[in-house]
Amino acid sequence: MRGNCAAVFVRRALLAALLAGAVLLPHTRARDAEPAQSGPRPPQAQVPVPGVVVQAPEPRFVAPTRRDQIGRIWAPVMIDGRGPFRLVLDTGASGSAIIAQVATTLGLTPDLSHPVLVRGVTGNAVVPTIHADSLRVGDLEVRSVTLPIIADALGGAQGVLGTDGLSDKRIEIDFLHDRITIARSHGRSAPIGFITLSLERSGPGLLMVRGSVDQVKVHAVIDTGAQRSIGNEALRAALVSRHAQGTPDRIFDVTTAVQSGEMFISPPIVLGDIEIHGARITYGEVRIFEHWHLTREPALVIGMDALGLLDSLIIDYRLRELQLRPH
Repeated sequence: MRGNCAAVFVRRALLAALLAGAVLLPHTRARDAEPAQSGPRPPQAQVPVPGVVVQAPEPRFVAPTRRDQIGRIWAPVMIDGRGPFRLVLDTGASGSAIIAQVATTLGLTPDLSHPVLVRGVTGNAVVPTIHADSLRVGDLEVRSVTLPIIADALGGAQGVLGTDGLSDKRIEIDFLHDRITIARSHGRSAPIGFITLSLERSGPGLLMVRGSVDQVKVHAVIDTGAQRSIGNEALRAALVSRHAQGTPDRIFDVTTAVQSGEMFISPPIVLGDIEIHGARITYGEVRIFEHWHLTREPALVIGMDALGLLDSLIIDYRLRELQLRPH
């Protein structure tokens, strides 16, 4: 492959797709929220947001990765029976969160007396919360939920949908038809034309598979909340010369912390029968690897730059497997 393109291949079969350019876009997601030990920073006043309204001729919920844009997955979520609000599906986040505009739309006043600590990719932040009676999308319904208020979400989304409540669910994401479905898992095997990847045992809700990069074994975290793929320092040490210089990049998240990093073209990334060629990995000492206890061995976050190349992605939490259909 040449230039800023990459491809996903089924091993021993020709299946290709284009990857977006090398510009690192902000990583915006909420991670685990914990009770904070200090006072919050109140959110800025915002104009109320309506439900799902898309003015531009674009997909409403599921967009593939192309040369000029990173793909994304947004779910139409009802909160206290109102909405739907577009929340980015974030398989790397345990809990859900919203931006201040949604709280204003719901008429809910942020609780400044019980702030929480939100863990981002690059840092942490103490934020206020709201309490909602219910959060619902498809067969997923979470009752009596505390929602941190974050500064921003991926690509203009109105919040983050984390993995809480998904342990018995099956999520079907169809990039070709702009469709996301969240339903109870009935243990169905992968449809014809799909490739199955088994999930490793890991932290609660974390999607992690065994893989390799240039014959280096890696723990690969499948993270739909990450726009770009990120490697830890152990992976960098195994793959990149100490004196090599990559393209300078910055990684952002919902905590407004900024982490400098370097981006390198990656050798082929192998996940079962899937190969990703020409991908770019940004390396940096990001905090999320520490939180996941993935600092000692090579680890890699597979973001939407690669996941958005698929035709379809099925996450079956009950079966603990991914079912993928490449182009």
